[in-house]
This record gives sequence, structure tokens and C-alpha cells, in this order.
Amino acid sequence: MKDLRDTADAETNGIQQPHRTEGCELDKALIEHFSETLALPAEATQFLMDVWSCIQLFDDVADGDEVARADLDKVIWITLVGLHANPFFEAKKAALLPVLSTAILKWQASDKAERMGQADARSYVWRAGYYDLVLLTVQLCHGVGVATAFSHVVMQMYGETLGEYLKEFGNA
Repeated sequence: MKDLRDTADAETNGIQQPHRTEGCELDKALIEHFSETLALPAEATQFLMDVWSCIQLFDDVADGDEVARADLDKVIWITLVGLHANPFFEAKKAALLPVLSTAILKWQASDKAERMGQADARSYVWRAGYYDLVLLTVQLCHGVGVATAFSHVVMQMYGETLGEYLKEFGNA
């Protein structure tokens, strides 16, 4: 933990953001970012990766995209067993559940705006509630000082720009 506090100025210590790639490469980059850059314990990293897997699959279902059976089976396990067996989630769920529920509500509002042709800067921000959960996880693991010092690093994890988002929905 001392190393993380000593290197909290991410602008001067060369911290890199996860590469924006697809599938397993993105998962590997996220795991590396969570465990190395943010120095999260394995259980916290697993929690964030499990939620990430769920979000990706649920978004694919909502969009009518094809879902691989292996991905569906993985998310079924995560939601019914994995999250509840995760020591980090079990110990911190009183703090995590309100943020997780808010992220779901924000995503639903954003998705509704997108489907109504009303995608804008607000829906862009609201669809990224996952990163609120990441920042809270950093705070729960390392305290408010480290979370404050690394908040811009978490913010920069969001790989899609507003311009890209608006272009996707024909609003650019």
C-alpha cells in the first residue's frame, strides 16, 4: 500500500490506461489496470471483472446482439453464485449495492434516451456508472486520499469519447 500512496501522482509516474482492445485482451488490460495500477486486492479485482462481464452480456442482450453460450453460462454463475461467494463483495456490499443499483438505473435511463433518439452528453455520462463502482472500490480498499489521487486515472478508463458516442447515435 505504501507504494501506491507514494506514486499517487499518476501524471508523473507513467501510469498507463488499459489498451482499448476487444474481448480477452480488454479483460487482461482491465485486470492489469485494477491489480497493478490501482493496486486492488484479487477479490476486489474479481468483483469488478465479474460486474464487467455481466454488464457486457446484459448490454448485448438489450441490443439484440448475439451472445455466446459460454458467456451466458459465465454470467449465470456470476450472478447466482460468484458475486455472493466473493469475500470483497460480501464484506463491502452495504457500500457497493447502492452504487451498483444507481449504475443500473443510470444505464437504463441512458439506454432509453438512446432508443428514443435523444442521446446527448447526459446519456453519455450516465451510461458509464461502472466507473463510479471502480472509484468506490479504490476508496474502500485504499481510503479517500488514494481514491482522490487516482480519481482522474479511473475517469480516463472510459474508452469512448463523447464525439464517438454521439456519432454512434447520429447526433454528432
